[in-house]
Amino acid sequence: MTLRWLLLRRRFLHWKIGAVALIFIAFLFLMQREVVDYNLKNEPVVNERARKNKMLDLMMEAVNNIKDVIPNMQIKAPIRKHEDVGKRQCLPGYYTAAELKPVLDRPLLDPNSHGASGKPFRISNLSPEEKQEMDRGEKKHCFNAFASDRISLHRDLGPDTRPPECIEQKFKRCPPLSTTSIIIVFHNEAWSTLLRTVYSAMYTSPAILLKEIILVDDASEDDHLKSKLDDYVKQFQIVKVVRQKERKGLITARLLGASVATGDILTFLDSHCECFYGWLEPMLARIAENNTVVVSPDILTIDLNTFEFSKPSPYGHNHNRGNFDWGLSFGWESLPEHEEKKRKDETYPIKSPTFAGGLFSISKKYFEYIGSYDEQMEIWGGENIEMSFRVWQCGGQLEILPCSVVGHVFRSKSPHTFPKGTRVIARNQVRLADVWMDEYKNIFYRRNQEAATIVKERSFGDISKRLNLRQQLQCKNFTWYLTNIYPELYVPDLNPLMYGEIKNTGRGLCLDAGENNLGDKPLIMYTCHGLGGNQEPTLFFADSPIICVYNY
Repeated sequence: MTLRWLLLRRRFLHWKIGAVALIFIAFLFLMQREVVDYNLKNEPVVNERARKNKMLDLMMEAVNNIKDVIPNMQIKAPIRKHEDVGKRQCLPGYYTAAELKPVLDRPLLDPNSHGASGKPFRISNLSPEEKQEMDRGEKKHCFNAFASDRISLHRDLGPDTRPPECIEQKFKRCPPLSTTSIIIVFHNEAWSTLLRTVYSAMYTSPAILLKEIILVDDASEDDHLKSKLDDYVKQFQIVKVVRQKERKGLITARLLGASVATGDILTFLDSHCECFYGWLEPMLARIAENNTVVVSPDILTIDLNTFEFSKPSPYGHNHNRGNFDWGLSFGWESLPEHEEKKRKDETYPIKSPTFAGGLFSISKKYFEYIGSYDEQMEIWGGENIEMSFRVWQCGGQLEILPCSVVGHVFRSKSPHTFPKGTRVIARNQVRLADVWMDEYKNIFYRRNQEAATIVKERSFGDISKRLNLRQQLQCKNFTWYLTNIYPELYVPDLNPLMYGEIKNTGRGLCLDAGENNLGDKPLIMYTCHGLGGNQEPTLFFADSPIICVYNY
C-alpha cells in the first residue's frame, strides 16, 4: 500500500510541475499582452507603470505559490510584501520628458517676426498715428505697450541657454512633485503682456503639475479686462478669473487667489512675465525636499522698451541675492564669496536674506501655517520684507534657484495710483517693523519721518494678531536674524548721541549722500527737501572734536 502510494505521488508530481509551469507561462503571456496593449492604446506612462507593477505583484504571487507547491524547488526570488499599488505615494526613478510634457505645445512661428526668440522689437519710421499710440501706451503702462502688442503672444525664447547641469537636471519621483496653482494679480494690465504671461506658463509648465492658473482682477477699469477676458480664457479649462469688486491692492488680491487655489503649491507671478524653459520643476522639486522653503526663480529682465528677453548664460553668472536697507527698501547685492563657495554647481540654491516677493512658490499648507500675508496691510509695499523676516525668524528659509528662470518687465515707476496715497507704504512698513524688528525698528523710524509720525499717531492699526502669531510659532528675535542670516549688514548705533540733518542754514543746503552711493562716493551738499532718505545721516560723537557721519 505504501509502495503504491509513493508511485502515485511520484506520477502526480510531474503533473504538478507541469501545471505550475503552465501557470507561469500564462502570466508571462499576460504581461506581454499588457505591453502590446500599451503600444496600441498609447496610455500615459504613469498609468502603464502602475499596471506593470500590479502584474508584477501577481507574477511574484505565482512564484511564491510554486514554492509552496514544490518545496524542494529553489527559486531565488524575493517575496514581495502585499502592497496596494493605488496607495503608493510615488514611483521609483526619475520623471521622463514624456511625463513632463507641457500643457500646450507652442506653435511654430516665423523666426523673423517681431520679438521672435526673445529678440528686441525694433521701432523705426513710425507714422504720426503710431507715434501717438506708442506714447499713450507708455504713459498708461510705463512700458512700451506698442511694441508688446506687435509681438506674438506665443513667441518662443530661442534655444535653452541655461548651464548644462540645469538642462540635464532630472527630478525624482520620490518624493513626488506636487501640483501647483499659478496666481497672477492684475490691475489695468495691457492685454498682450497679461496673455503672454498666461501662454508662456502653459507652454513651459508640465501638464501633470500645473493644476490651474488663477487670474485675480484687482478692480480693473479697462473694458478689455472684463467680459472680453472672461470669454477668451474659456478656451482653457485650467484658466479662471476671479475679481475684487473694489480696488484693495496686491496683498488682498493674492489672499483671494490663494483662498480659491486647489493646488498643493502656490506659485505667484506678476502680470508681465515670460517663463523660460524648465522654470517650474526646480522650484517644485525643492519644496518636495523641504516644504518650509520659499523659492524664487532667477528673475531676468524683459526690456521695457524693446521687450528683449535677457537670456541666461550657459556658463552661469555672478549671482545676486535680495537685501534691504534701514529704510526697509528691497534691493539686490552680489552673493558673498563665502556663500558662492557653498554651491557645487548651478543646480544648488542661493540663500537670500530677503526676496523681491513678486515671483515665488510656497507650499499652500506652509503659507497658511506661517501666517500668509498681514491682512491689514494695504494695497502694496513692505509685504515682501515682512514675509522675508517672518519666514527666516520662524524656522523657514528663502532661496533663489538659478536653474529656474523667469523674465520680468521692470518698470521705472508704477503706473498705478494709490487710493490712500503713498502713505500706505509707510504704514505697512511700520506694521512689519513693530512686529518683527524689536529694538532695531528705531533705526528705521529715525530714517523715515513719515513712519515716525504714523507711530506717534498710532495710526498703523491693530497688530495684536501678528504678535500672537510670532509667539505661537516661537519665532526668533531680530538679533538672531542679523547674526545668522544677514551678518554682512551694517547696523548703526541703536542709541546715537545725535541724529538728523546737517544743514547750512545760510544757503539752505543739506549734507546729502547722493544717488546710488554705497559708501564709495563723497558726500555732497544739496538743496534740503525734508524727506529724509539721502539727507538723513546719523551722527556719532567721539571724544575728539571730529564728527563721524554715516548715511545708512
